[in-house]
Amino acid sequence: MKNKKGCVWIFSGLLLIAAALFLTAYNMADEYRAQQSARQIVTCLDEYFPEEAVTEASSEPVESPAEIAGEPVPSTEVEIPDYLLNPEMDMPVQTIDGQEYIGVLRIPVLGLELPIISQWSYPQLKIAPCRYSGSAYLGDLIIAGHNYSAHFGTLKDLREGDRITFTDMDGNEFSYTVAFCEVLKSTDVEEMESGDWDLTLFTCNVSGQNRVTVRCVQEKAE
Repeated sequence: MKNKKGCVWIFSGLLLIAAALFLTAYNMADEYRAQQSARQIVTCLDEYFPEEAVTEASSEPVESPAEIAGEPVPSTEVEIPDYLLNPEMDMPVQTIDGQEYIGVLRIPVLGLELPIISQWSYPQLKIAPCRYSGSAYLGDLIIAGHNYSAHFGTLKDLREGDRITFTDMDGNEFSYTVAFCEVLKSTDVEEMESGDWDLTLFTCNVSGQNRVTVRCVQEKAE
């Protein structure tokens, strides 16, 4: 009888070990799938950005030959982005494989380049981070992401002053710096949306009970 019970316990233990190994392998495969999918989508979205879009502020101005010679230079009109004329406008989207994307989020210090889906849902979070609410044009954009290491799983490693950029589908680039990180309860919906933050990123922790939240402020053009 004792030997029989011992065999049952051993068999049960082996089943638990096998289940744990299977779950680990599944999670690793799922993260790899998410990472590869994000890379492919970013590559596709980059092809849609306007070629003339300016994504970085230019360095020192370069004088033209006419300016060097002291000749008059005709004035040129500076094109004002649509979102500055109408901040309430909807953010443009690009559809790939049935999903609408509003742009690309880049976090250099974490080595992340991620497409952002226009509207969030739990199934879509397994594809890419999603806009939870707000707009880059109004300075209240909130983005939710799964805690895959290839998505938002490393947000906790961000520090004050780290730089983040978001490029919309018109090629407008918005630059932000991290102000601080905080942990909110999963039920703190109002707290997540409160505060005068230009950009908020959040993801759930391992237990799923709390939200790792990163608050950012937009860098003002000089």
